[in-house]
Amino acid sequence: MSHIAIDARIINSSTGRYVERLLHYLEQIDKENTYTVLVPTKDKDFYTPTNPNFTIQTVDFDNYSFGEQIGFLKFLNTLGADLVHFCMPQQPILYSGNHITTFHDLTLLNTYNSDKNWLVFHAKQLVGRFVFHRVANSSSRILVPTWNVKRELEAFHKGIEDKTVVTYEAADKLQAGKTTPYNNPFKRYLLYVGQQSDYKNIRRLGDAHQQLIEKYPDLGLILVGRMNKSAQMTKEYFDKNHYDNIHFTDFIEDDQRDWLYENCEAYVFPSLMEGFGLPPLEAMQYDAPVVSSNASCMPEVLGEAAEYFTPTDIGSMVRGIDRVLSSEELRKELIKKGRLQRDKYSWKKMAQETLDQYIIALSKK
Repeated sequence: MSHIAIDARIINSSTGRYVERLLHYLEQIDKENTYTVLVPTKDKDFYTPTNPNFTIQTVDFDNYSFGEQIGFLKFLNTLGADLVHFCMPQQPILYSGNHITTFHDLTLLNTYNSDKNWLVFHAKQLVGRFVFHRVANSSSRILVPTWNVKRELEAFHKGIEDKTVVTYEAADKLQAGKTTPYNNPFKRYLLYVGQQSDYKNIRRLGDAHQQLIEKYPDLGLILVGRMNKSAQMTKEYFDKNHYDNIHFTDFIEDDQRDWLYENCEAYVFPSLMEGFGLPPLEAMQYDAPVVSSNASCMPEVLGEAAEYFTPTDIGSMVRGIDRVLSSEELRKELIKKGRLQRDKYSWKKMAQETLDQYIIALSKK
């Protein structure tokens, strides 16, 4: 029996879905090892273990902070776990205990988000580059969600090919089919769910939508997500250009979001880069036809189950969406392929593959 600590400080964030599903299935498949799950105090009730070998412990150290480097380091040394799984690269760089790290993507190093302070963001990027190099070197195993991220990380830091492993993520129906109608202002609409940082490419999606309503005057665009600074900046861009038929939901409950998935004309994913890209697979769970960017990992993840476009070319985006809107045959084909594609992925399989890497790391202790 070994003591494994899981750094789950991001459990209640956009990437937290990965952590929550990992814990959910680890509890089912591992009855031997003991686990300490580390979460912020504010999230101590976010996840409740059912396996007695799993316990929650609170830690309050911000990412990329001195507290993380000093206080969290001291905490981990005192904890004395046989293995620590850091579910993100941000971690105490001087921690010398046995550990593995999940790199979800390299967007921190490759993007600039205009909703952030330019100087602070670029300083964070410099720190991030140092941390990523250090962590890639010190981790006994590295987990990534796609082969695309594996290639990017191995190009960034040489010599880690043998210890970097792809563990695909997945999507499922959390509400078990339960949906609640959303007060939708449109009869027909395109849907996007998620953050609106610059690399998500939402402004070009709005530009494309405005061209589409020349042909489809009743077509709406619904953007689901909190009205944070990046979303507000996107809305200001649309308002400045007098764009019509665009609706921001702000935060809504999952059952309303899922109703929007079920009833959209198409789910559109215009992102310039992703580590895995969960929302299109989630859309496929609700039989929404998917129209996606052909950049980054998306063709790897979505296969033949999406209609693709070039995300930097608004005309390409318009044509891709129009093909789906104008052809019922294509819609049915994408829905059918989407059902097959979504079933290729399994959170339980991801958890088992992760446990396999724990065992390998522990064997080298």
